[in-house]
Amino acid sequence: MPIHAGRQTTRGATVNLRLQASARDLIDRAAAAIGKSRTEFRVEAARREAEAVLLDRCFFGLGDKSFATFAAALDQRPADNPRLRRLLRTAAPWE
Repeated sequence: MPIHAGRQTTRGATVNLRLQASARDLIDRAAAAIGKSRTEFRVEAARREAEAVLLDRCFFGLGDKSFATFAAALDQRPADNPRLRRLLRTAAPWE
């Protein structure tokens, strides 16, 4: 599929979505904010999410020592992060 300036120039499939007007308006606002069409925005967002889902399912193996180190790191309490705590308490602008 040819690509021109980061955009695909040939489309091979159609996807139709039904969504609430408020969701469409939110998508339109976000797409306009970054200078993309609704379609470009939705396709890129869907691809990112699809890749994230598939990457989360990747298997990686560790030896006993490496796994013990990894497990110990996961068991540690996270470092205090006041900025992150404040961010997580803030309501999203679209809510």
